[in-house]
Amino acid sequence: MNNHAEQTFPELHDGILNSLNNILQPIPYFKHGGNQALNNCQDEYDTFVMAKFTCDNPQCSKRGWRSGKVTILIRGYQDNGYHAVVFNQRCERCNQLGALELDQPSYIDRVTYRLKKWAGFNMGTRSLREKKETPPHKSHLCEGCSRGYCELYRGQL
Repeated sequence: MNNHAEQTFPELHDGILNSLNNILQPIPYFKHGGNQALNNCQDEYDTFVMAKFTCDNPQCSKRGWRSGKVTILIRGYQDNGYHAVVFNQRCERCNQLGALELDQPSYIDRVTYRLKKWAGFNMGTRSLREKKETPPHKSHLCEGCSRGYCELYRGQL
């Protein structure tokens, strides 16, 4: 668990490759680097993943929360490169950043879907049955919103 405003998960790259099942060539890679290296992306898309959070503030009475609307920003690079960053949320009681525990299957699903879409695969539309009902997104507690990404979400994947 980590209390940073944003996190990357390069350790989940093998799960993404397994999910893609060798359908993309060249083989996708996770692009590492600082802001300058990451700015030359060809594509950019933000959406949501799921996660659990705990509040580590000993004076706070909120133990934790779940969210189905955790902002993820996926950037696409030449030759199927990608970089994905997940934005943290703040505790609604004490405003401290939560400790994020990512739902790995939702992350792998979203990144895989986006890589296929950018590669030109016809992904169709996801049915409403696949979307789970979640509480309203609390923009004032979301690091993705505070950086201007969530408003780009248009209810599509």
